[in-house]
Amino acid sequence: MSRSRATAIGFLAVLLWALLALLTVGSAPVPPFQLNAICFAIGGAVGLVWVAATGEARLLVRVPLRVYAFGTAGLFGYHALYFSALRLAPAAEAGLIAYLWPLLIVLFSGLLPGERLRAGHVFGALAGFAGAALIVARGAAGFDGAALPGYGLALLCALTWSSYSVLSRRLGEIPTASVAVFCLATAGLSLPLHLVLEETVWPESGVGWFSVLALGLGPVGLAFYVWDIGVKRGDIQLLGVASYAAPLLSTMVLVGAGISAPTPVLVAATVLITGGAALAARASARHDQA
Repeated sequence: MSRSRATAIGFLAVLLWALLALLTVGSAPVPPFQLNAICFAIGGAVGLVWVAATGEARLLVRVPLRVYAFGTAGLFGYHALYFSALRLAPAAEAGLIAYLWPLLIVLFSGLLPGERLRAGHVFGALAGFAGAALIVARGAAGFDGAALPGYGLALLCALTWSSYSVLSRRLGEIPTASVAVFCLATAGLSLPLHLVLEETVWPESGVGWFSVLALGLGPVGLAFYVWDIGVKRGDIQLLGVASYAAPLLSTMVLVGAGISAPTPVLVAATVLITGGAALAARASARHDQA
């Protein structure tokens, strides 16, 4: 598989994550950890069906336990920290801090063998982050000192996903089929947290059930498989910058669904995010030609 094709496949995860907010709204009133358990169980089950159909089940036996522990820690750790951060701090500010992960991916990837961090990657990442900040922090009233624990968890959240994504590059020989086990293990860890911390609530309508199923098949399912391919075989720096498209596309989806209204902020964010991605793409093209 070529580097450009793997990058394109990885970007499918960004497109799927753009549906996360809309489908999460539609899944209400299911609590976070219950939703996490259900969706990752669906994503893992679908992955196992695919593994069985392609005859790759034998490959899972050869994957070291430390890799399974690593993958589960990445998926479960990110979501557990994210949900906890939003409970302890205002959602806008915590979300902004958590969305440092694309910038951290770009910066950390410069430490990988065979990768070189160029000025275009850095400026593109900063421009993308500025665009994401406009979207995530619009209307925020400012930082609250009492919410510092939540802000700290949000920062750990960003560090967790960026580290998981970059370190996955070092596991290029590990088959993407292993993500199915990561998902099932994440579901298994989410269930006891739900039982201890939350009251079980099921979807109240057909729209709710559809949203839960769609989450498990897409943003909390297929997305992790294609992301694995992208970060292992594609241009991880370009993917990091392109990930800033997720909050932009998510907002556009919400506007299209009539949940949010279009604003000048969205236009400004579009310019910053697309401009940042173009800078990073140009830097990557120069790298490939060198």
